[in-house]
Amino acid sequence: MLKVGSKAPEFSLPDQNGEMRSLSDYRGQKVVLYFYPKDNTPGCTKQACSFGELMPQFKEKGAVILGVSKDSVASHKKFEEKYGLPFTLLSDTERTVIEAYDVWKEKKNYGKVSMGVVRTTYLIDENGIIVKAFGNVKAAENPTQMLGEI
Repeated sequence: MLKVGSKAPEFSLPDQNGEMRSLSDYRGQKVVLYFYPKDNTPGCTKQACSFGELMPQFKEKGAVILGVSKDSVASHKKFEEKYGLPFTLLSDTERTVIEAYDVWKEKKNYGKVSMGVVRTTYLIDENGIIVKAFGNVKAAENPTQMLGEI
């Protein structure tokens, strides 16, 4: 996990509409950057829908939400449409940003070891500095937790 107080790595990734989005596009705003394993899985859906429900409060606090996984643009579009998600989903099929933010890790599931995205959320301030970092977050609790951190 990246250190609090460090500069958040710059990136450019396609969103669910295929438009390129860069971290620098959000200068002057707080950014909740969350990494999740996979679209349309129970935990990831719960987390995304909770972020969606709390979106008005995040906006009130001057924050944007960016979700990142290694799913395709098409997968993100279906996920967004199915659940009416009101925030940006970024597709990192090459894992460039996932690895830059140190969330590609060895995971154990039912005794099986594999590599994957560890559910992690960063809060980045208006100047692009990481002010909070949470690893192995609980999907259902993470959105409320992040709202309280802003």
